[in-house]
Amino acid sequence: MPRQKDFTAQEVIALCLTYMNSSHVAFVKRAYDFAEDAHKDQFRKSGEAYIMHPIQVAGILAELKMDPVTVATGFLHDVVEDTEYTFADIAENFTSEVAELVDGVTKLGKIKFKSKKEQQAENHRKMLLAMAQDIRVVLVKLADRLHNMRTLKFHRPEKQREIATETLEIYAPLADRLGINKIKWELEDISLRYINPQQYYRIVHLMNSRREERENFITDAIEIIENSVSEMDIKANITGRPKHIYSIYKKMKNQKKQFSEIYDLLAIRIIVDSIKDCYAVLGAIHTIWKPMPGRFKDYIAMPKANLYQSLHTTVLGPDATPLEIQIRTKEMHEVAEYGVAAHWAYKEGITEKIENDTLGDHLSWFHDILELQSESNDASDFMDSIKEDIFKDKVYVFSPKGDVMELPSGSSTLDFAYHVHTEIGDKSTGAKVNGKIVPLNYKLKTGDIVEMLTSNNSFGPSRDWLNFVSTSKARNKIKRFFKTQDKDEYVIKGREMLEKQLESMGYSPKKVLTKEKLKDVSSRFNFHNEEDLYAAISYGEAKVLTVANRLTEKERQEKEKQANQQNDQTIELKNPPKESEKMKIRHEGGVVIQGGDNLLVRLSRCCNPVPGDEIVGYITRGRGISIHRKDCPNVNLDDENSNRLIEVEWEDTKSQAGIEYDADIQIEGYDRAGLLNEILQVINSQTKKLSNVNGKVDNNKMATIRVTIAIQNLSDLEKIMDKIKNIPDVYTVKRISM
Repeated sequence: MPRQKDFTAQEVIALCLTYMNSSHVAFVKRAYDFAEDAHKDQFRKSGEAYIMHPIQVAGILAELKMDPVTVATGFLHDVVEDTEYTFADIAENFTSEVAELVDGVTKLGKIKFKSKKEQQAENHRKMLLAMAQDIRVVLVKLADRLHNMRTLKFHRPEKQREIATETLEIYAPLADRLGINKIKWELEDISLRYINPQQYYRIVHLMNSRREERENFITDAIEIIENSVSEMDIKANITGRPKHIYSIYKKMKNQKKQFSEIYDLLAIRIIVDSIKDCYAVLGAIHTIWKPMPGRFKDYIAMPKANLYQSLHTTVLGPDATPLEIQIRTKEMHEVAEYGVAAHWAYKEGITEKIENDTLGDHLSWFHDILELQSESNDASDFMDSIKEDIFKDKVYVFSPKGDVMELPSGSSTLDFAYHVHTEIGDKSTGAKVNGKIVPLNYKLKTGDIVEMLTSNNSFGPSRDWLNFVSTSKARNKIKRFFKTQDKDEYVIKGREMLEKQLESMGYSPKKVLTKEKLKDVSSRFNFHNEEDLYAAISYGEAKVLTVANRLTEKERQEKEKQANQQNDQTIELKNPPKESEKMKIRHEGGVVIQGGDNLLVRLSRCCNPVPGDEIVGYITRGRGISIHRKDCPNVNLDDENSNRLIEVEWEDTKSQAGIEYDADIQIEGYDRAGLLNEILQVINSQTKKLSNVNGKVDNNKMATIRVTIAIQNLSDLEKIMDKIKNIPDVYTVKRISM
């Protein structure tokens, strides 16, 4: 159940005193003092002082009996993100270890991402990779998320649903994979309350309506078990526990059952001193009540991947009512509640932890995180793979030697092969499951004994395998095989694509594709050589237009400079304006007309004014009147030149109908596949003329694209810019002066 009352700082320090020595408690207290000063004058949406949040995070970590460094990080985890302090300040005032944990937890808030979804994906990717280096990163993050969920009521409804959905997709599965059921259950229940409040409160109401009846049933069952266990001279702590709300909701949804059809709303937990006693109690219970077929699970002999151990059985209890019973030792119960956190338990002034290498023997998915990162194109791809391979429901199968392998539900024998080793997957010809030959697309079930059949004469994977493998690991390794095998073909194809793109842009491939330029561009795109660059273009990993723009960067800049000079079109005007009148400006076929005799008038290329813009005329030396937007930085407004400004205005919009003006806009976004194509599609749907496109991508994969388009007035331009802003992964669109 959620804690009903917030911690005070004094309560957190007192909690630390129950298991830390005095010097370590002083270290934690210093972290609190630092955080309190850093967050002074800051407040949360609830209106309370911001420091209350770090206090609660540290309190949750202290409840888990985490080490001093982790609890101190709980106090400090938002300091770098939300105050002026830096990681260097944290390292200087505390330790580099604390600074590294704070860094792992801190969001990437200071970097602009292509979209909120991408930003979240990048935050999650960073956290998971940091977790692979130090598990405490995610323990702090889970404590942070738990308190944020407890205070979710202060957010807008749409924000509540967004955060709750993210929690169910990322944080609750993380708590589950780390075995921290105490946090997992609370995260799931609170998430359901905001995602589906009708079902949440319905289940709560139905549970409360028959609570007394169920509790009497559990009390009677516990009394029967206690009498039987006491006769065996076994010490046991026997309690009843309610199922948490989300697990009931999930069972109703997945099994399509009504609430009245869910019998195991309450379960009995028996905690004993030894593994021997676990099995003895199990035998006694099966003697008292008949076990239900298929409902016995031995997680002691075969622990879950998150280190969970327990015996589970469902029996027909009093009045032939189904009753779920769990039996475990005290140590197993500690791990069941606190999971991996139990292995960081601080005892007698020493932090007892499992090093990540050892931890990886138990949590094999730790290694998978790093492998999935190396195989992913971007953060979103990485998180999709994590959800598919790491957070998905699991099946547990055996190798011929009896080793337990954990795979996502729906995995085939071929997924199993690639899970064991790439070479076994590549050379697979078939499989045996439980001694019988099965095809490679056979879907595995928990308990299957799997033996792969391989051949050294195998030609390798078939492309058809991509249609039925379930895991990202297998899919990526099959794709990698064909990339390597077909690289020569892809290199030729990629070069042809690049040459064709250059020709369409008006450049000679022979002149552009020099060894020096290719070497430079390959290096800028992080490819070893030009062959890897060509292959990447063919695979779709590098965009041909982006590469072509990089190769022709200098040439395009020179062309643009020349074009700017040529576009300054002028014409001699008749009838000079009277001082009391504004000069009226109209553009036709690129020529400005209607003005005064012996005056040259031109639309300035630097800011490309269009009807609807506020404009001003500037009398140049020897080049007549230049028409600028009033906000153009090139208009010289100092006292010496102010008398050279002349008031001008556009003619009525009717006289401008059908006349087109150039406008320059700059688009910034994340450089994902298809981004430029979507931008061009929007522009082409709104205007017939796109006269210039160029762009660049920085080291953070942030794309800056500049385009020159033809429009009739400012309203048209704003309409186009609004449509571009709605493209996913575009974060700014602005008009620029060249």
